[in-house]
Formats: sequence, structure tokens, C-alpha cells
Amino acid sequence: MKYSILLSISFLWLLSCNNPKEKAAETPDDSSTTEASSEAMTNTSETPQFSIVIHGGAGTILKKNMTPEKEAAYREKLEEAIRVGYNILENGGSSLDAVQKTINVMEDSPLFNSGKGAVFTHEGYNEHDASIMDGKTLNAGASAGTRIVRNPINLARAVMEDSPHVLLSGRGAEEFAKEKGLTIVDPSYFFTDSRMETLKRVIESENQKNKVSAFYDENIRDSKYGTVGCVALDKNGNIAAGTSTGGMTNKRWGRIGDSPIIGAGTYANNKTCGISSTGWGEYFIRGVVAYDISALMEYKGLTLKEATHEVIQNKLTQLGGDGGIVALDHQGNVSMEFNTPGMYRASMNANGDLYIGLYKD
Repeated sequence: MKYSILLSISFLWLLSCNNPKEKAAETPDDSSTTEASSEAMTNTSETPQFSIVIHGGAGTILKKNMTPEKEAAYREKLEEAIRVGYNILENGGSSLDAVQKTINVMEDSPLFNSGKGAVFTHEGYNEHDASIMDGKTLNAGASAGTRIVRNPINLARAVMEDSPHVLLSGRGAEEFAKEKGLTIVDPSYFFTDSRMETLKRVIESENQKNKVSAFYDENIRDSKYGTVGCVALDKNGNIAAGTSTGGMTNKRWGRIGDSPIIGAGTYANNKTCGISSTGWGEYFIRGVVAYDISALMEYKGLTLKEATHEVIQNKLTQLGGDGGIVALDHQGNVSMEFNTPGMYRASMNANGDLYIGLYKD
């Protein structure tokens, strides 16, 4: 009996010793598989898909008012602009460079209310505002009310990187631009016949208080709109945003809109998103629109789409404002939200997929 018990105990002891060895032999394979899967997931989640999105202004952009030639011109210029930034990102360049160079293309085109195509003030001047922000450092730069700086977004970046300030304005900003070697032009460079004609019609409508004319003339209705902007995410996971504008047609008394106001017209934060705004600037300032979108994401956990929809379709309209934004988050998701009949816009992702839109649909 004792012999049987001892034999059984010995057999069980041998089994208990063999099982761990079998498991130990299996462990390296299981472990390596787990590590490989974990590494693959880490690479997917931590390596951002670079992306870029732009706008060329929002307003009464309707297909019935657009000639085929004019529509083709806008589409061509939007594609040209966004491909400039896309190529920078694809080649490993920074989001700041992509934003700046992309906006330069639109600033140099008379199609958009920025740089060359800027609208006129009541006194007949072209006055430019711009801003840029680095989502990695939260550093930012802006300029307002300049008349001789060819590319205002370049001035905004110089303010960010080469001055202790965030916002410079007027003649002081122009003096700073000269000191930094930026391209200075005669004010006549910015003159375009179409913008001058719009100013004349707006003033005439204002003097006559002709509400009917103001309703049917899209140039008058859109006199408060304009602006170009860009948001980019680079391969290093850094977001940058920038905005440039000629402001509001017939503006007076040194009026400054939302475009050079960090948190209203422009905002970027690697934790959340980058935003560039376009629309009726006074309402974007009052609603702190760009920052509000980021805050909803950071503090309430909303997605980019949820946050942009809430701010543009609900909060902004409740204030009485209209316009739109382009945005992307730290994962490369894009949002192009607007509550106007149209917005010139385009986007490209890491796969090279290009989208261009003008109208609501």
C-alpha cells in the first residue's frame, strides 16, 4: 500500500516538472508574436499620416453664379496651392513650411482675398492681416494692417520666430518686415479692378441703403468674407496652421478681423488639432472659434468632426455669425465645416488622395 502511494506521488511529481518545461518552450514563440504585434500597433498609432487642408474663403459660392472658366480657375489654383504643401510634407518637411508656402501661392493669386487679391478699405487701400501657429510649441506670430508686405504670412512667421512678440500692426509691422528682409512692394501691386468695382458697389449700396441690390449682388453680400488658410500635419506629428486675408471690403478705422487673432482665426495644438477660419470675423473673435474647437476636443473629448460641427453649425450661428473652417487633428483626420452656401477648399492625405470642393454639395 505504501509502495503504491509512493509510486503515485512520484508519477505526479514527474508530470508537474514536465509541464513547465513544455510551457517554457512555448513561451518564446508566444512572446515574440506578442512583441511583434505590439510593435506593429505602436508604429501605426504613433506614426501620423501626414495631411494637409486649405480654404480660399467662404461665402455665397453657388454653381449658378460661376462660369465654367471661373470654376476651372479656382480649382486649378487650389490644386496648385495644396500640392506645394503636400510635396513639402511628403519629402519630410515641416508643417510650418508647408503652411507658409501653400498660403504664398494663394496670396500671389488675384482670385483670393489675400495678398495680391485683397479687398479695399473704405479709403481705397489694401490692408492685410495674417497669422501662423506652431502646434508643437504653441508659439505664434501675426501681423495686421500692413500695406506694402507682399506676403503677409511670411511676416507672421518672422514675428513668431524673430521677435519677442505675437502680433505687430501697421507701420511698425512694415518696419519690422523691412528689417527682416521680406519682400516689399508698392501698394499698387495689390490693386485689382474687380476688387475696386466691388468696393464701389458696396459704397453705392451703403449710400442708397439699397437692401434689394445688396441681397441680389453676391459681391455685396460677400463683402465681409474672404481669407485663405492652411492646416498641415507633418511626418513628425507636428501640426501648424496659418491664415491670411485682406479683411472686409469697405472696412474703416483700422478694423482688424479674426485672421490675425490667435484662437479666433488661427489655432494649432499637437494635443488636439489645427484650425484656420474664414467668415465674418467679428463673430469668430467673439466666439473664439478656433480655440473653442480645440477646447471641446481637449476638455470634453469630442472628435474633430463633433467639435467643428458644434462650433460652426450651432454656437456660431446662435451668435449670428457665418463662415467656416478647415481643420485636422493629430491623427490626420480632416474637417471642412461651413454654414455658408459654399467654401473654396481642398485636402490631401498621405496616400495622395486629392479632394477639391467649392459648393455646399
